Amino acid sequence: MKIVALTLMVFVILLTSFPAPNKAAYTNVEAACDPKQLQPCLAAITGGGQPSGDCCAKLKEQQSCLCGFAKNPSFAQYISSPNARKVLTACGVPYPSC
Repeated sequence: MKIVALTLMVFVILLTSFPAPNKAAYTNVEAACDPKQLQPCLAAITGGGQPSGDCCAKLKEQQSCLCGFAKNPSFAQYISSPNARKVLTACGVPYPSC
């Protein structure tokens, strides 16, 4: 019985010694480069209109991912378009130099 109690105490001490994994950190990594997040920018990029505040916020969140999107054949045409440059400029996001 003493061994079980001792083992349980050691387990509890070890369990509290290590910080719990931060689920938000995992979520941010997974969501970090999600081209779907740029959906609010689609009208401005394809139509040449002014970007919305939501579009600019999403562009700033996804800024580190733009090179990856530009290298992806599915998204390259949108990132390299003249309208995309205008949207990025209007939002204060530098055009990626990949």
